[in-house]
Amino acid sequence: MSMTKEQIDQWMRDCTLCPRQCHANRSAGQRGFCGETDCVRAARAALHFWEEPCISGSAGSGAVFFSGCSLRCIYCQNRSIAFGEQGQTLSLERLSEIFLELQAKGAANLNLVTAGHFLPQIAYSLEQAKRQGLRLPVVYNTGGYEEAGSLKLLEGLVDIYLPDLKYRAPETASACANAPDYFAKATAAIAEMFRQTGRPVFDTASGMMRRGVLVRHLVLPGYLGESKRILRYLHETYGNDIYVSIMNQYTPLRDASLPPPLDRRLLDEEYQKILSFAERIGIEQGFYQDAGTAEECFIPPFDLEGL
Repeated sequence: MSMTKEQIDQWMRDCTLCPRQCHANRSAGQRGFCGETDCVRAARAALHFWEEPCISGSAGSGAVFFSGCSLRCIYCQNRSIAFGEQGQTLSLERLSEIFLELQAKGAANLNLVTAGHFLPQIAYSLEQAKRQGLRLPVVYNTGGYEEAGSLKLLEGLVDIYLPDLKYRAPETASACANAPDYFAKATAAIAEMFRQTGRPVFDTASGMMRRGVLVRHLVLPGYLGESKRILRYLHETYGNDIYVSIMNQYTPLRDASLPPPLDRRLLDEEYQKILSFAERIGIEQGFYQDAGTAEECFIPPFDLEGL
């Protein structure tokens, strides 16, 4: 069933889209925990070349970076849009146009970055764009803190899910994001994503992902035990039916006051220990990062390009 503007208004009047369950009347201008009203805001829509190779490819992923966030990790690299006021308000019609414009620019896919607090609006705009000729695979790129029930709004609209699985222990999730239920919510969300897409499908000629789930895990300095527990969970639960991306790009921003050990970069030997562990437990379907990715220069400029 297609999303209507009336249904969007119903969702926004008592918002329970994310696990925060803040019940904000966003239709009346109240801001949810995410910091947003019912008006869609974004900070950039452009070709993005810094995702996994099977997402960016050589053409680049058509990434739309949305303003606001329901998780708000204390070390967030995109804090200027996740925490701040940076972003431009877009009508739903304009959002559909942006999707089609990225396709016209040759994007490998449409990449919706941190869009969970706008799920009904996203569903509406995707449906409109598909009616107007959008053919790209749609990627839903998320920090993982999602309500599995809300994700059902995207069934049949999203081809690739790209969630993080950040924290295992409630204490870690509390310290980093004030979200002690993170692991329970994120794993339920990943199960729903897998239900919708099934096993990964790739284009044999290009190597590009066309369907499936690719779970990212950012290794945090000093939290190697946490990383091992997360990777073991993913492998024991899904085996080779999903892909896993193990990332070393943790970057403590200069203007963020962070407690130890989050106030330093990940050591090369820490990252290598996690890669060795992943190999030892049998993870075969995945990606790792080379040295040199933990730099602020890899954070895209949120300059309203493409809006």
